[in-house]
Amino acid sequence: MRILMTGSSGFLGSALIEHLTRTGHSVVRLVRSSPRAGSDQIQWDPSSGSLPALPDNLDAAINLAGENIAARWTPRQKSRILNSRANGTRLLCRALADLSRPPAALVSASAIGFYGNRGDEVLSEESAAGEGFLPRVCREWERATEPASEKGIRVVNLRMAMVLSGTGGALAKMLPVFRMGLGGPIGTGEQYMSWIALDDLIGVVQHCLSHADLGGPVIAAAPGPVTNREFVKALGKVLNRPVLLRMPAWGARLAFGEMADEVLLASQRVEPVRLKSSGYRFQFPALDSALKHILTN
Repeated sequence: MRILMTGSSGFLGSALIEHLTRTGHSVVRLVRSSPRAGSDQIQWDPSSGSLPALPDNLDAAINLAGENIAARWTPRQKSRILNSRANGTRLLCRALADLSRPPAALVSASAIGFYGNRGDEVLSEESAAGEGFLPRVCREWERATEPASEKGIRVVNLRMAMVLSGTGGALAKMLPVFRMGLGGPIGTGEQYMSWIALDDLIGVVQHCLSHADLGGPVIAAAPGPVTNREFVKALGKVLNRPVLLRMPAWGARLAFGEMADEVLLASQRVEPVRLKSSGYRFQFPALDSALKHILTN
């Protein structure tokens, strides 16, 4: 397949490109910087509102672009988080819809932040959106794909859990602290953390591209959500380090502001119902084996 991708410079995009090209696909990258001479890159500026000039021979598209949420949420940063997702996705989908031969499928990133803080409630693709900034971002993010779906492109809104990788994302940021023996639960530690290994997320994206029966919201999370306390205990065990130092909720709020309540202290216990029913088999359905694979290989 010839696949268009945004967000290709991130740790997920880079891993996806490596996998896709290794398995015989070609990837056209939408980039903000000037394209390298002779590369398969197309420059675009989502903030300009101008549609990028896309080739007509695309089979699919993957949309991963978006401002990092792991920062203190000032009003300006919140605007950047929302606009980078909603406006950029809408612009991309309008460009895809304008093609004389649109691609058959678009896998567009979303997140389980869609559900907000839901305690121990078991959540699926059928569950309603939550309240707060992140649920609003995810609703607008998914709504922005409508120009593509209205054109007949099969759109998968991939509601991703925390992606586990030793080279990027939340886990990579945790590792230095935990390796020093300074890690521990956040708040009560009873909030649920849904997660997915990077290898599985790559497999899920490819699964969604190739399964024509999948469309709309699809949860990308391992079938074994754990509490924050269980997560840090498993991480400490793999690293052979103690996890005795707890960060109180007030400390998380002091350090990270509003982001602490909606990310670090929020509880999302999701189940990948649609992935399982479509036949996807997880390589790492259990946290212990996922962490061992990531941190010892």
